[in-house]
Amino acid sequence: MQKSFWFFAGLLAVVAVGAVWLGFGLLPESRTTIVVRGGFESTGRPEPAPDISFSDAAGNSLTFRDFRGKVLLVNLWATWCAPCVKEMPSLDRLERALGGNRFQVVALSVDREGLEKVQPFFAQLGIRDLGIFLDPPGQALRAFRALGLPTSYLIDAEGRVLGSFAGAKEWDSDASIAELRRYIGD
Repeated sequence: MQKSFWFFAGLLAVVAVGAVWLGFGLLPESRTTIVVRGGFESTGRPEPAPDISFSDAAGNSLTFRDFRGKVLLVNLWATWCAPCVKEMPSLDRLERALGGNRFQVVALSVDREGLEKVQPFFAQLGIRDLGIFLDPPGQALRAFRALGLPTSYLIDAEGRVLGSFAGAKEWDSDASIAELRRYIGD
């Protein structure tokens, strides 16, 4: 009798704390998830990309509006994240295969050390085609409400988030390239 009382009291406490966190906006909003083509997840309705700023290797301040007219694959990653390290060469090959006037991979590093950490990392892995994009304060993680790394977001040419993909992926596989070509309109 006493064990079941403590079990239910503990369960009630967990539910109450969760409700308080949700009420204060500390947990991500509940969303209906729909899996769309390519394994991306979407709310079913495109949403504007977050209005955040980040920088390139030259120190120029950028926003996603600076890429308007291109379909973007925004990949949030860090040098200390093992799955991120594993997928980085495939993102580089994807940029080489599809990058141009209509598509770009924006691999956005959230490393706190910024360029001094990312530049030698790119050199060590032989990353040649990806641009270096930096978000040391991690604004993108909060704005996209990413729950982990790597997480990728597909943004259309009008600047709307179409979907997300959590985890590492072979982005340059034939299937992934064919799927992305459909979004690009090739």
